[in-house]
Amino acid sequence: MKNILQRLTSTLCASVFGLLAASASFADETCMSPYMAKIVGQEDFIYVWTLGVEGVGDEQDKLVTVDVNPNSKNYGKVINSLSVGGRNEAHHSGLTDDRRYLWAGGLDTSKIFIFNVHSDPAKPRLYKTIDNFVDKSGGVVGPHTTYALPGRMMISGLSNDKDHGGRTALVEYTNGGQYITTHWMPTDENLGGAMKSGQFADGYGYDVRALPRRNVMVTSSFTGWNNYMMDLGKMMGDGEAMKRFGNTVVIWDLHTRKPKKVLDVPGAPLEIRCAWGSQNNYCFTTTALTSKIWLIYEDKMGEWQAKAVADIADASKIPLPVDISISADDNTLWVDTWNDGMARAFDVSDPFSPKEVYTKKIGAQINMISQSWDGSRAYFTSSLLANWDKKKSDSGDVQYFKAYDWDGKELKLKFAIDFVAEKLGLPHQMRFGAYSLYAQKRPQDSDVKVAASP
Repeated sequence: MKNILQRLTSTLCASVFGLLAASASFADETCMSPYMAKIVGQEDFIYVWTLGVEGVGDEQDKLVTVDVNPNSKNYGKVINSLSVGGRNEAHHSGLTDDRRYLWAGGLDTSKIFIFNVHSDPAKPRLYKTIDNFVDKSGGVVGPHTTYALPGRMMISGLSNDKDHGGRTALVEYTNGGQYITTHWMPTDENLGGAMKSGQFADGYGYDVRALPRRNVMVTSSFTGWNNYMMDLGKMMGDGEAMKRFGNTVVIWDLHTRKPKKVLDVPGAPLEIRCAWGSQNNYCFTTTALTSKIWLIYEDKMGEWQAKAVADIADASKIPLPVDISISADDNTLWVDTWNDGMARAFDVSDPFSPKEVYTKKIGAQINMISQSWDGSRAYFTSSLLANWDKKKSDSGDVQYFKAYDWDGKELKLKFAIDFVAEKLGLPHQMRFGAYSLYAQKRPQDSDVKVAASP
């Protein structure tokens, strides 16, 4: 009975969201959980989870708030910066389903910082720090994606405390930060009931996404602590280290949390972005090492498959595709390639045959992209990992936050913030915020004070 109610709830949630999407113009990010509350209208803020770095400001990881509402006199400025103490390899962040809290993880220390973003959206405050994640989870290291499910957060790990390799798990918490359970990735030694469809069952993890209407959860794979905390040049010259990357995407039963099928996707598949259309039963991922777009799709027989469908630039030049973002109409996939600093738009109206239609250099390096639901705005940040980032470039444009307008043909720069010059650190993942989510009115500009740089 419990499982039936869960299925009905998720189906209703997805149906209601579909109706809302068809009738309203959302401004929210396109790559969020379908269970989340959505921003209607213009987003007010971008919350940037930022790595501390020696010699820059207070040298601590921090949550930086940027005003992105063009109607504000503080548009394009940093209005708040909240340091969390120390350097934790700040990486990814995610909002709870009710959008009241922002979870942000550290890949080195495995700490998770939970921010209250609803009491005062302009000035988030630290609500709770989880510093026993490894012990509670049974040895999971490197909390990566924090993904909203109803009343819960699903956290994908990158590593483990036994050998600091890539074998890891998914970990569930309540929205309030209480541990629930751990789901280990399927391996050759323990498939957990999953069907191994190809050569690999490596047990690696990275991203997680859900398709409630298909009762499906999808995970990808990357590498463990030993690699992601190593200097990039040293790692690339280490033949054994280069063998320690994930080659799998796993299809899970969303409700039982049981792995169903392990798909071969060689080359370290990173971000997963699933289609929004009610009949579009597929997701995309890209492989960091082989520079390809992969389609993860349900075939006519109801079986999930994986297929490489496009090349990204010249793989021999190691463009290193990182973040991706799918448009609300499922027709465009943005792919950021870190090493050359390029943002690339692919026409994916035919998901089996993506075509690159636009390319723009954003900086000396590039990592994350967040695009608005209406498709008219895109935001970019630059940092990948502390030991992988470029230290400098001829342009000096290495660590930045940039805001663009997108008219379907050209990205037009609206403003840019140099995070090192502002003594903030290395900017990583972004999340949207707005007063309207909490029935709050935006205060008059005279009431808003810009926070001084640390």
